[in-house]
Amino acid sequence: MDRLVNTVRPYAWGSTTAIPELLGVRPTGEPQAEMWMGAHPGAPSRVDRGTGPVALSEVIAADPDGELGADAVSLFGPRLPFLLKVLAADSPLSLQVHPDLAQAKEGFADEEKRGVPADAPHRNYKDANHKPELICALTPFNGLCGFRDPNEAAELLAALEVDSLKPYVDILHSQPESHALREVLTAVLTADPEAMAETVRQAAAAAERLGAQDGPHAPAYTAYASIARHYPGDPGVIAAMLLNFVPLQPGEALYLGAGVPHAYLDGLGVEIMANSDNVLRCGLTPKHVDVPELLRVVRFESAAPAVLRPEADPSGEELYTTPIDEFRLSRHVLADGAAPRPLPTTGPQILLCASGEASLRGADGELRLQRGESAFVPAGEEAALSGEGTVFRATVTA
Repeated sequence: MDRLVNTVRPYAWGSTTAIPELLGVRPTGEPQAEMWMGAHPGAPSRVDRGTGPVALSEVIAADPDGELGADAVSLFGPRLPFLLKVLAADSPLSLQVHPDLAQAKEGFADEEKRGVPADAPHRNYKDANHKPELICALTPFNGLCGFRDPNEAAELLAALEVDSLKPYVDILHSQPESHALREVLTAVLTADPEAMAETVRQAAAAAERLGAQDGPHAPAYTAYASIARHYPGDPGVIAAMLLNFVPLQPGEALYLGAGVPHAYLDGLGVEIMANSDNVLRCGLTPKHVDVPELLRVVRFESAAPAVLRPEADPSGEELYTTPIDEFRLSRHVLADGAAPRPLPTTGPQILLCASGEASLRGADGELRLQRGESAFVPAGEEAALSGEGTVFRATVTA
């Protein structure tokens, strides 16, 4: 077992206080957006096995089968297949989608063939992997996820009473679902920038007004108005209005599969994802938006967002069920004095203490985790968990 020393990423949208509070350290005054736990090459965790700090990615590369297990290496290759994060949003992240595995392989190969530099701002595919992800709220957490039913989106836009939105309302009412959503999103993202900026200004003012009233969409209007304050004139504000507003309470989660447009707005959460950097942006960002490639990847289908709640097994482990193999996220709510809980798996594990304190006991001794601390347990190493608090457990499904 290894205690992890993790990197905190200072993205501009991050909270200045949430991660420092979790870690029990003094805020620096700078945004602290994400704490990464894992072996991603961009910011690998570090471990110390007696010879000084070493990147977890280097430890795994030196002995993939021993650290990850032969089964995981056979399925996912010689690298940790997931990345665990604590995410602290104080303002909206970019509106985005992720490709499926076939699209990622095709897009990556195409950009490699065309010689697009890996660090080019217009590059879409950083690797050949997909990026399904799960976000679990630690505090009240707000996000956008998936398209609304076109008729509901039309009613929401119509209530704003903005003349330049009326053509979109007509399309959403009259066209089949996939055609309507595709046509409206395309029109929004390719509109004249000055005209769209004025549309956004008017829509934001109306959303502010409607959010203050007692209506079924008031929380959504309030969220859209807040997005517009952070991204004035951005066409992504109108694109966001096509999506479901999803508030999460602590312990609730959202799974985000390929092609589903989404954005995180505010709150603190635990996020787990396949080990990939592939993001296609729809708006709410100064970064490159590749509209044709985006339209190839987005799934133009509406769905009510499925809020996940953990399901407990007889051992007390509470699992967030997802349809992919690269990661498996669960939590243990530990009671003082209860029997230690074994953590059986043939794959690698990362444990994050989200509240209270916990103890990991293995063949070589005990590792105590305070709030905000985390540990890596190599494949095949027996460990048992006890303490008083909440611990999230990340491993592989297969």
